[in-house]
Amino acid sequence: MCGIVGYIGTDLAYPVLLDGLKKLEYRGYDSAGVALHLGDKVAVYKKEGKVSNLENFVQGKNVQSLVGIGHTRWATHGEPSDRNAHPHYSNSGNIAMIHNGIIENYAQLKEELVQKGYTFQSDTDSEVLLNFIEDIKINNACTLEEAVRVALKRIVGAYVILLLDKDLPDTIIAARKGSPLVIGIGKGAHYLGSDASPMLAYTKEVVYINDYELAIVKADELILKNLGNETLTPFVQQLDLELAAIEKNGFDHFMLKEIYEQPKTIFDAMRGRLDMQQQTITLSGIDKIADKLLAANRIIIVACGTSWHAGLLAEYVIEELCRVNVEVEYASEFRYRNPIITDKDVIIAISQSGETADTLVALENAKQQGATIFGLVNVVGSSIARLSHAGAYTHAGPEIGVASTKAFTAQLAVLYLFALKLATLKNTISQERYHRLINDLAEVPTHVQWILDTQDEAIKAIAEKYKDARDFLYLGRGYNFPIALEGALKLKEISYIHAEGYPAAEMKHGPIALVDEELPVVFVATKDSYHDKIVSNMQEIKARKGRLVAVASTGEKTLADLTSDLLYVPLVDEVIAPILSVVPLQLLSYHIGVLRGLDVDKPRNLAKSVTVE
Repeated sequence: MCGIVGYIGTDLAYPVLLDGLKKLEYRGYDSAGVALHLGDKVAVYKKEGKVSNLENFVQGKNVQSLVGIGHTRWATHGEPSDRNAHPHYSNSGNIAMIHNGIIENYAQLKEELVQKGYTFQSDTDSEVLLNFIEDIKINNACTLEEAVRVALKRIVGAYVILLLDKDLPDTIIAARKGSPLVIGIGKGAHYLGSDASPMLAYTKEVVYINDYELAIVKADELILKNLGNETLTPFVQQLDLELAAIEKNGFDHFMLKEIYEQPKTIFDAMRGRLDMQQQTITLSGIDKIADKLLAANRIIIVACGTSWHAGLLAEYVIEELCRVNVEVEYASEFRYRNPIITDKDVIIAISQSGETADTLVALENAKQQGATIFGLVNVVGSSIARLSHAGAYTHAGPEIGVASTKAFTAQLAVLYLFALKLATLKNTISQERYHRLINDLAEVPTHVQWILDTQDEAIKAIAEKYKDARDFLYLGRGYNFPIALEGALKLKEISYIHAEGYPAAEMKHGPIALVDEELPVVFVATKDSYHDKIVSNMQEIKARKGRLVAVASTGEKTLADLTSDLLYVPLVDEVIAPILSVVPLQLLSYHIGVLRGLDVDKPRNLAKSVTVE
């Protein structure tokens, strides 16, 4: 959840750290801080609130250092405040540390340390871990590296930690388990980060640190070891990202930029995979596990949040086209539910970051029980990608806005390709249907561009009309039900308006009690086999004076008699329609959030990558 950065080299560290914290602020913005090695001491500057608060606080202070670490926080233990901000000092003041993760056995460790006379300046589990490390270092008269190694064998939980020791002016010590850590290799310098965005301006060569690895980082040397003190060989990878991908490029917000990038990102998700000339789909990840997929008794999709909605739609599509049983699980429930898993199961894990903590643990458990893992992630080199037997990248590029938009539609594009490819392998789809669907799929980037070009003004007008609503209800049937869920989630995330998504047929089993003349009800009502049914549902809302908004297919005449608040998307096959109908709902959430004066890129209490439970 939190963002961490580090730098050691020949340039001043603070400007590099500050720039990195700004790029990582989407991971947490409750507080921010830096620690710098200044001669015979380590100086810590930190402040509650966004990185800009830290920047103002540091002005005029001594930042003349070539070594430093920085942190932007999403609070777990301890409320957002100056005292709970990272970095933390050890009791002696000799060591400073930042931490991304959660220490589950911190209370036991804290009790032991208190009995030894340790005091604590914060409410965080991170400060407990730091003092536990220092206690080992003092009592065993060992190096900081050895103390970290010993301490981490006792720790239960997830962590990335970076430490500075006043007695080691040329070294950063780092370690990882369960939370991401990337180290960039520059000329006489090293860059550390929760992801690669802080180092894009400086290097394209990176090393992704694995669980239970410890890094000793100097300006001109990177040493990797495991917790058994064995030296490892770093695997250097080339980044395929451009700096422009993490800039706003003239848009007011990253969220709006990323919504408008979707024609390109959907195209990129299919590029090199969907060959319209040959009418074929190439997915090497499927080829790698084709025998497992063909023999599978079921496919289990595991995901969280928006990715879960992508998985729910995939369930409908895969079952329809491939005639195989599909189950969709919240990773946070799946990991604790003791599910029955066999070697006949294929698990599809969906995660934008590839680091989602619950999904990772669920996969590890399923893999131990013999299941085949197919990872669908956006971030190259991420933990889920490395854990999977096979998989596919979505190629959406960095997504900075906390509320997922382009990553969701890229996931859908790849899941459509997955379903169509598997259907051809299983011979469960007619050639006529196959060609119709891939033709519609190939046109999606153009259709999304049409929505962006023609519907934004109508969406703004609807946003102005309903921006002060206290509640929203989103309804859809069949393939559009997951989109109703996603539309409601986006509105909650961005505008802080309570919203619920429901299957339209379930409306009469409870939610209709909410309907009055103040309640906006958004129907995802594109032309499909359920259309007459959903029109009836709209009539029922109108009869109770509900305020109707609908996403409709172009050429639709019926819905205009029910409401003037219509948002149009091009008419395509009902299987493909959801990837279009979600786009107006993304824009509706965005415009309502902006009209309410909110920071849509950094919604309160949220963070981009959920790396703790």
